[in-house]
Amino acid sequence: MELLKYIVKLFGLLSEGLGYTLALFFITIIASMPLGLLLTFCRNSKFKPLRYATSTYVWVMRGSPLMLQLYFFYYGLAFIPIIKEFLTLDRFPAACIAFTLNYAAYFCEIFRGGMLAIDKGQHEAAKVLGFSKWKTLTKIVIPQMVRVTLPSISNECITLVKDTALITAIGVTEILYFAKASVNRDVDATAYLVAAVFYLLMNLVLTKLFDRLEKKYAF
Repeated sequence: MELLKYIVKLFGLLSEGLGYTLALFFITIIASMPLGLLLTFCRNSKFKPLRYATSTYVWVMRGSPLMLQLYFFYYGLAFIPIIKEFLTLDRFPAACIAFTLNYAAYFCEIFRGGMLAIDKGQHEAAKVLGFSKWKTLTKIVIPQMVRVTLPSISNECITLVKDTALITAIGVTEILYFAKASVNRDVDATAYLVAAVFYLLMNLVLTKLFDRLEKKYAF
């Protein structure tokens, strides 16, 4: 009975960090997906300097740890001359920027793969039918690209839910932050199990949502 009361208490305590976790998740998704699509167009550009610059950006963001990027945007900017005078970020905004820029690079590659999967004959057919480039992009390319990439987008969103725990490293009071505090205070690891339940439930909702989307837009 005492254990049950303690677990209920932990659920209440850890739910105080749920706001930051969900806010980071939704801000990252809303900002990084359009940015990732824009980066995809840049990577496919015929303008070589833009294409190379985008490729380098994607390589850097995917090739370095997200934790390191978090430290850079929160701690590192303060040591850069000139920039530190105008751009000193609080914890949560720094986390949002780091996550958005990081996930945009991954979405860029996901969307690029989806575009490469579309038969080139469809572009030619659209041209014969008199479709403009914009209409071909919005009516033919992007809808099919989204359909092809849904499983990869689903995996990336599930990864994002788990990655939100990283922001505890810069002191943002999300779920894991309160779990660690409870474990240190009570010398009891139960809080980690409760935190795991939070993440598992969020990912269960996402999994069900994407399963329905994949069935709805299946070929």
